[in-house]
Amino acid sequence: MEEKNTARILKVATWVTFYVATIVAASSAGLWDIKGYYADLTAPAFAPPNWLFGPVWTILYVFVAVIGYRLVYMAKDAWKPLLIALWTLQFGLNTIWTPVFFGANNLGAALVYILALDVVILLFIILMWKRDRISAYLALPYFAWVSFASLLNGSYWMLNG
Repeated sequence: MEEKNTARILKVATWVTFYVATIVAASSAGLWDIKGYYADLTAPAFAPPNWLFGPVWTILYVFVAVIGYRLVYMAKDAWKPLLIALWTLQFGLNTIWTPVFFGANNLGAALVYILALDVVILLFIILMWKRDRISAYLALPYFAWVSFASLLNGSYWMLNG
């Protein structure tokens, strides 16, 4: 019985760790002058209202955390190390995009990072599809939003570059 409780506690701690990591990465955006810099850019006509980004990213970061958790507890598979590497790479690319776009004000370099993020997420979904359909499904809205953000980033770069 004690072993079961320890296993449950470990699983909860693992999920909390993934979620906290995503929140910490997301909160790094607070280090940059997002409102001032972003407000001064010429926006494309299809740019969503600023209030939409917070709720969307909050939901997506929960999905990313759940995917990370599910990877840790996924059955042994020859592709598991690569899937963990891809999850880690997408996390890093996602995290670095904010200081490149908002901190360095480098729209072109940010576009390179976010396009790489698109490729990594898509590859993750393809490889995960037969192994863990739930994680693949959770990654689909993330991919859709990042793809939209890539289009947005590219449009900002073209309008303000």
